Amino acid sequence: MDRLPAAAVAVAAEAEAAEEEDPLAADSPVPQVSEQRDPEPGRMQMLQGNPLLLPHSLQELLAKDTVQVALVPERKGLFLKHVEYEVSSQRFGASVSRRYNDFVVFHDLLLQKFPYRMVPALPPKKMLGADREFIEARRRALKRFINLVARHPPFSEDVVLKLFLSFSGPDVQSKLKESAQGVGDEFMNCKLATRAKDFLPADIQTQFAVSRELIRNIYNSFYKLRDRAERIASRAIDNAADLLMFGKELSALGSDTTPLPSWAALHSSTWGSLKQALKGLSVEFALLADKAAQQGKKEENDVVEKLNLFLDLLQSYKDLCERHEKGVLHKHQRALHKYSLMRRQMSAAVHSQQPEAVQQLESRIVEESTVQTTELRHAFSLYCLHQETQLVHACLPLTAHLLGAFVDSQIQGHKEMSKVWDDLKPKLHCLFTGPNST
Repeated sequence: MDRLPAAAVAVAAEAEAAEEEDPLAADSPVPQVSEQRDPEPGRMQMLQGNPLLLPHSLQELLAKDTVQVALVPERKGLFLKHVEYEVSSQRFGASVSRRYNDFVVFHDLLLQKFPYRMVPALPPKKMLGADREFIEARRRALKRFINLVARHPPFSEDVVLKLFLSFSGPDVQSKLKESAQGVGDEFMNCKLATRAKDFLPADIQTQFAVSRELIRNIYNSFYKLRDRAERIASRAIDNAADLLMFGKELSALGSDTTPLPSWAALHSSTWGSLKQALKGLSVEFALLADKAAQQGKKEENDVVEKLNLFLDLLQSYKDLCERHEKGVLHKHQRALHKYSLMRRQMSAAVHSQQPEAVQQLESRIVEESTVQTTELRHAFSLYCLHQETQLVHACLPLTAHLLGAFVDSQIQGHKEMSKVWDDLKPKLHCLFTGPNST
């Protein structure tokens, strides 16, 4: 890789000095990714020496905020129904109404301001024929999205997030866009951006490749686990429906009024007792069906949704790696090639000292500044990637929470159903009693 000349260092220093003097940049939200409320002394000393390291634990990330997203009763527009969501933030103590398009504007601004961070994807938009199942699935996805954003260290300190979660004015989209005008992205606002390369380890590219492969493998495994968890929850709900129908059939049999034939009159009392007992059993089977349905819903909410949240986080990391590779890295490689050609042309112009050559030299100096900025952005992208990798690893203990929720749901569900089965068993005794029983 070609190294930039000393002029690049001077340009970077001037840019940083101008940034500190620029009041607009000073008033812009600057993510404080290395802050911690109650750090350990030794740990804090290490972090102060290297701002690349993140101090956040999973508990600290989860404590940043909890956001609820609920459906607002449908309101009909002039032509189409508009689905609205009530978004409630525990941190800001606010509850605001948002539509899907508000989420879209908010998402686009996050990508604009934080192109080198993990911005979770939004669920797809469905123009026509959105049934209740689709609307509920999208509500769950929007809830996962906003909670991941609200707990992300740089995002959580940005004014755009605060506006989205607390602004109750009439036009939130215009307010969001207005807050981002003239601010620039994180590279332009972060004071460490021009010195990011100084903090990167020498083997950053190797670390990036290894981390990307590890996260890809974890994602693939948990994707399969999520599918299995969905099937388990679905089977519990199907089991509930079967138990309910089983009880209804018993009730129908017990309520049968078809008269007995004369040759069966000897056993009329037996059949009457059986019908009464069968009809009574339907109550227990309805209770069993209710318990099975509760377990299925609990598995959906506590297990499947947590798996989806974890997968959304991992997917946002995969998307970030792809943006870095196809965007920043590609631009950086092109800039280096362009700079190599430009340097040879500048050298020839200096030797010729012709007026036209001098003009070309001046234009090349402007291009050189662009190349330098591209290289600085590439280093800052790797800097952010390193931090985002740490953030993913800080969230890996979520796997223990997921497994714990799965085990707890199974224990509680089977314990409750076992009690109902135990209560039902004595009632079977009457099925075997009668005038001719032995």
